[in-house]
Amino acid sequence: MKYSLITLTAFLCFATLCCTHETTFSSDDELRQTISDNAPSGSFEYYIMPASDDFQALPNQDPTNPINSDKVLLGKLLFHETGIALDAKKEISIKAYSCSTCHVAEKSFTPGRFQGIADGGVGFGAFGDGRVINPNYEGPEVDAQGARPLPTINLTYVKNALWSGAFGATGMNEGTSSIWGKADTMTYINFKGFEGLESNNHRALIVHRQRVNKEVCDQLGYTDLFNKAFPEIAEKDRYTLQIAGNAIAAYFRTVLTNQAPFQKWLKGDEGALTEAQKNGATLFFGKAGCISCHNSPSFNGQKFSALGVKDIDQSGYLVYKFTDGRNKGRGGFTLNDADLYKFKVPQLYNLKEIGFYFHGASKTSIRDVVKYFNDGIPENSRVPADRVDPFIKPLGLSPDEVNDLTDFIENALHDPDLVRYKPSEVLSGNCIPNNDFASKMDMGCW
Repeated sequence: MKYSLITLTAFLCFATLCCTHETTFSSDDELRQTISDNAPSGSFEYYIMPASDDFQALPNQDPTNPINSDKVLLGKLLFHETGIALDAKKEISIKAYSCSTCHVAEKSFTPGRFQGIADGGVGFGAFGDGRVINPNYEGPEVDAQGARPLPTINLTYVKNALWSGAFGATGMNEGTSSIWGKADTMTYINFKGFEGLESNNHRALIVHRQRVNKEVCDQLGYTDLFNKAFPEIAEKDRYTLQIAGNAIAAYFRTVLTNQAPFQKWLKGDEGALTEAQKNGATLFFGKAGCISCHNSPSFNGQKFSALGVKDIDQSGYLVYKFTDGRNKGRGGFTLNDADLYKFKVPQLYNLKEIGFYFHGASKTSIRDVVKYFNDGIPENSRVPADRVDPFIKPLGLSPDEVNDLTDFIENALHDPDLVRYKPSEVLSGNCIPNNDFASKMDMGCW
């Protein structure tokens, strides 16, 4: 049988196309399959975050504190409200700071430096990096965090709060009630039975010297917002630190990095990631083994690990409380020898703007973090070698693989617009997030 040149050419092109279609897969298809293989649900869609206003889809809600828009609005305002900073150690700091002093929206809800300072701090600099100790305060009077503050983002994926996971009656704290209130007397709050955010927020408002009661709500104009958000709570119990903490918990669960490039890629935009970032994602879910610990949609983990990294007093600090047990990690809460030096596996979104990493702020770039895991050499002499988790060993990543994995974590997981979760103003009319004179000078807020 004879074929014309045109017919033969068409046949060969058709055959080539068919074979290509049947045997070749794009890097996107391969990556989706790799992710699906590591997803608890068996689908890469497991890692897609819901819309912030899709309240029913937000996990880990406290059954006694279901999310609604009124609670979210109240929580957002209270979180940024300096007018409730009424129990400061010195008059100069009254109404001068807020929760957001140490969780600045423009810095991915972190302090803008390695250690947050609320009461006893002054100044703001560029989004928190210029905050320093008020010279009118003695060291022990300063309200500074004893470990690098965790960002208040993607908290709907958190069951137990803080590096030690000390707060919350459920999750990893089930069965630990015998020690609540012992190593840390504030953990008695867990006996209320709340989830981690509700428990920790109540504690935080106390520790950070803030005040909420009916008189304060009336003065600042929050009474009606409390009434709308919590009509089921008896009035005698409604205008309290606990209920304020519940509102902030509702707000926290909506602060999601759901506009990051990786989130867009998961939802079908294959152009949202570069080829290097796709390679980095493949390493994250594969050779590097990151997903074995960072396995939720926010890439946090419901576990504690001893990494052998330095503590904050070994990395530099302004104020440090040597007796608060922070260096002991989970063991400082449980008093269990097996938990010593283990810290909670944190989420991994929006890290590049932070500039300080691990609980002790011992690394100053994401590349340094990746290299630490790739080298697999513990650095803290306080942590015995047999206490370090066995996965801390050389990963064998090449320099190009380190680059790609760094690029994925640094850029593909970065949501560029977290300021959308910040209010334009608060009811007191004060400057936010700080209201001290030096901060107002830095922010140009009057």
